[in-house]
Amino acid sequence: MHESLQTLGEFIIEKQRDFKYSTGELTRLISSIRIASKIVNREVNKAGIANIIGQVGNQNIQGEEQQKLDVLANEIFINALSQREVVCGIASEENDTFIEIKSGENTELSKYVVLLDPLDGSSNIDVNISVGTIFSIYRRITPAGTQVQIQDFLQKGIHQVAVVTSYMVHQQC
Repeated sequence: MHESLQTLGEFIIEKQRDFKYSTGELTRLISSIRIASKIVNREVNKAGIANIIGQVGNQNIQGEEQQKLDVLANEIFINALSQREVVCGIASEENDTFIEIKSGENTELSKYVVLLDPLDGSSNIDVNISVGTIFSIYRRITPAGTQVQIQDFLQKGIHQVAVVTSYMVHQQC
């Protein structure tokens, strides 16, 4: 039996049709994560030849030594999520505190916050073990149009949007 393949983009568009109240914001948000993941995957695959393996000399919030790829992946995700104007805040393992996003005129009305580890397992990159991105999406609980607050990020797992927690694997070739 031969099953047809479906891309993530096709799946998202198909499922969006199931919700008559859908505005496309979550679709754009997941698309941003997808694009950032592709870019991070490309960087992981060329890490050895592009001199982006090794430590930066800083520690993240967990007290772990930041790798060059950690910092790069963090920048890639922040840029991708900020440009779509659908998130009001990002909490990353690579930053000491959450980042309030104010990149455009619609950002203050954004409903979503994203929590992520942009490059989980980066200390294993030298030994060619898979690394990935862990992310979770929540709908903010503070009123839209106000500053994002810490409580927007500190929610129970049952409040994740459509149980969107995922792990994108970035494998070196």
